[in-house]
Amino acid sequence: MSDSATALAPSDAAADESARQPLKLDVAIEKVSTCQRRVKVTIPREDINRHLEEAVAELMPSALLPGFRPGRAPRSLVSSRFKTELADQIRSKLLTEAMSQVTEQEKLSPISEPDIDIGAVVLPDEGPMTFEFSIEVRPEFEMPTWKGLSIKRPSRTISTDDVTEALGNILRERSRLVPHDGAPAPGDMIVANLRFLDGDKLLSEANELEIVIRPKLSFADAELPGFDALVKKAKAGTTVTAGVKVSNEAAVETLRGKDVTLELTVLEVKKLELPELTPELLEELGGFESADALRDAVRKQLESQLEWHRRRQVRQQVSSALTSSANWDLPPDLLRRQSQRELERSILELRRSGFDDDSIRRHVNELRQSVMASTARALKEHFILERIAEEQSIADSAADYDEEIRAIAAQSGEPPRRVRASLEKRGLMDVLRNQIIERKTLDVVTENAKFTDMPFEFPRPDTDAVDHAVCGMLVGEEEIPTALHAEAVVRTPGKRA
Repeated sequence: MSDSATALAPSDAAADESARQPLKLDVAIEKVSTCQRRVKVTIPREDINRHLEEAVAELMPSALLPGFRPGRAPRSLVSSRFKTELADQIRSKLLTEAMSQVTEQEKLSPISEPDIDIGAVVLPDEGPMTFEFSIEVRPEFEMPTWKGLSIKRPSRTISTDDVTEALGNILRERSRLVPHDGAPAPGDMIVANLRFLDGDKLLSEANELEIVIRPKLSFADAELPGFDALVKKAKAGTTVTAGVKVSNEAAVETLRGKDVTLELTVLEVKKLELPELTPELLEELGGFESADALRDAVRKQLESQLEWHRRRQVRQQVSSALTSSANWDLPPDLLRRQSQRELERSILELRRSGFDDDSIRRHVNELRQSVMASTARALKEHFILERIAEEQSIADSAADYDEEIRAIAAQSGEPPRRVRASLEKRGLMDVLRNQIIERKTLDVVTENAKFTDMPFEFPRPDTDAVDHAVCGMLVGEEEIPTALHAEAVVRTPGKRA
């Protein structure tokens, strides 16, 4: 680092002194849309001169100029010699202070980083300094009434039959696949090649997919009802065709809502042979000493899933009540950016509650097919909950993160430290923060609600989901984020969802 660069670093004392004296800004804000603002800021010459004087004063004692001892060079000469460096320093400092002051002074609540071309901002030799930027802010809205909501709460006692059925699903996952010469029955599996056509144009294809025979087959951007009937007579070598309607929110706009053709060629038909619950299998499933210990673990996991369903249904009712009057629009660019975050938030919730990958894939495919609408609802709910959190002084803590990460780790079988590292690497800690704040705020809302218990039945899966987009592109930035796998029963609670 050069001497001049070193000398230009202002002291903390000078920075504190400058921070204590606010800029005399002239701020003009244009409301472009519900969430978008265009801001023009003018910094008067007196503030520029004050910062210049402070910077030169800081530089004087250590400025090195030919023919002068350190600190002895004339002020005007120091100012002239380091003009460019001083201008860059002051410009950056004024921008930082002004942006911060504008946010606080104008009570903006940013939801994204400001869009500003810093290179285009010039510190003039005379007159004021002016710059403009665009920013997305939390929309302004009238707060709905959130105390005293009437909510129906799912209620159920986990029965022995529930545990037996869930255990049977776990054993299905450990079943041996046996080749079968005949047509598949519900619950059997086929290995198939898929091709999707728009007339004669090939849109996408997927080879050697393993598909469980269920009433519906789900893709990232479409759903095929009557799938079990379509393949009920198909054997190895058989090709069947069906019409599929592409989702209205598919990645390729020209294909949205369009009917395309699926060609499915069966390569193999396989039946599942359930394994016996031997000591070896108990060990493999998680080191269980007995079948009763395994059943206890399955019961706990069903209780965790029941709690997720309870939270989900309560949240849906709260969300509906809070957003019923939220008729303000959100920018499409914001919705597109946030759609992947909404998927990731849902996945974190599902993993925390112990759902297996098949169940998560079904939920994610459902979300993808209406991702913009669901993201809009989620964002409106988030903004309202954020306002409630501010009013009620609800905040996150280190202990909250530890608890969330422990819960995810317990379901995935991974050490908490590894789970945290994975979340940080994938940039999901802010998603986790939103999840924590929203859950704590929802707790406050529900504490002030009136509940009526209603019977609850676990949904039976009628859909098999595959990671494939009919139109060849996914709506989000990537496919389902990498699962945190562990070969233990805590991550295989059966195929309930």
